[in-house]
Amino acid sequence: MKQLLIIGYVWPEPQSSAAGTRMMELIELFKSHDYAITFASPAQLSDHMADLAALDVNAVNIELNNESFDSFVRELAPDIVMYDRFMMEEQFGWRVEEQCPNALTILDTEDLHSLRNARHQANKAGRELTDGDLSSDIAKREIAAILRCDLSLIISTYEIALLRDHYRVDTALLHHIPFMLEPEKLNAPRLGFDERHDFMSIGNFRHAPNWDAVLYLKQEIWPLIRKQLPKATLNIYGAYPPPKATQLHNEKQGFLIKGWCEDAHAEMAKSRVLLAPLRFGAGIKGKLADAMLNGLPSVTTTIGSEAMHDNLPWNGLIEQEPQAFADAAVKLYQEQAVWQQSVDNGDDIIRKLYDKKSLGETLMTKVNQTIANLDKHRLNNFAGSMLKHHHHKSTKYMAQWIEAKNKHANS
Repeated sequence: MKQLLIIGYVWPEPQSSAAGTRMMELIELFKSHDYAITFASPAQLSDHMADLAALDVNAVNIELNNESFDSFVRELAPDIVMYDRFMMEEQFGWRVEEQCPNALTILDTEDLHSLRNARHQANKAGRELTDGDLSSDIAKREIAAILRCDLSLIISTYEIALLRDHYRVDTALLHHIPFMLEPEKLNAPRLGFDERHDFMSIGNFRHAPNWDAVLYLKQEIWPLIRKQLPKATLNIYGAYPPPKATQLHNEKQGFLIKGWCEDAHAEMAKSRVLLAPLRFGAGIKGKLADAMLNGLPSVTTTIGSEAMHDNLPWNGLIEQEPQAFADAAVKLYQEQAVWQQSVDNGDDIIRKLYDKKSLGETLMTKVNQTIANLDKHRLNNFAGSMLKHHHHKSTKYMAQWIEAKNKHANS
């Protein structure tokens, strides 16, 4: 049986983040193609992590800067090594290359961290994104990791274009793979307009764009909505709410911090409108895809809807400024015809852009073709080979120095 090793920055939490959901989609895809899967991570186990054992996925704790990983990966002898986020390639790439030089290396970016960070910095400064923002240290690290890997999974068409046109990355190294969803779920019975109540918002509080959106709602948007809908309620869900978030809870204002949500789909299925006023970020948004699956229209920003609907009409309304955003939310909440058209738009987007079967087949074809032509594929990527030569050598010696220092401290 073919072996896939996934080296994760964190353990997958599909109920906490879109990244966790995406990872589980990839695991399911490779399992359906007869891969034995090992998920390894140096992170601490979490309360909300997926039950990997129930999926027949072997979970292994690994250590940073420890030669024990060398024997582990050598004995496993994976056909494919997938790094979950570029930081894992930085840490373990040199060890994989030494022990398993013929393994196909895949980087699952989740989203471009450097783009998200650049937009965050620009937003904090109250200005537009510049080329200088896109040339940060984190950008240099992330693009270098993409070049060193045989294939990188990119979730957004916007990010594909940015990598191709701005960073001049060879598209042979990139594969666009958005969320892989099941359009047949759209056929399940749903509650209609009159049966649904309340606004909702959702997102992991540890994710900076989500926390910013909650503050933006509290301070600027929600008061404008309540002016028009005095009895309206906004339920805000998300994993890991800090005290500064729970302190925003206010029953009189209808601003309710609900925190961890055991079943986000169940809450979406009974809510009337989703609010996602994202001012920075990257990738595509799991909350907005899930809303479409559950017949829940949304009001979001251009950042929120970016690369999610191609040229198709949006599943709701897209606005930038607080008053326009609030007006759009009220309109969608009150006008059934607009609401129903938005639901239909979401169904169309899911069917045309997120079909699990076709997306999965395309990815596996790309993987198999790359494996079959791996030597030539690598010869065509001289920049990646050069970066591996220099980065892996320096990382190797630094890791060995840290390991020796740790052994000395513990002796």
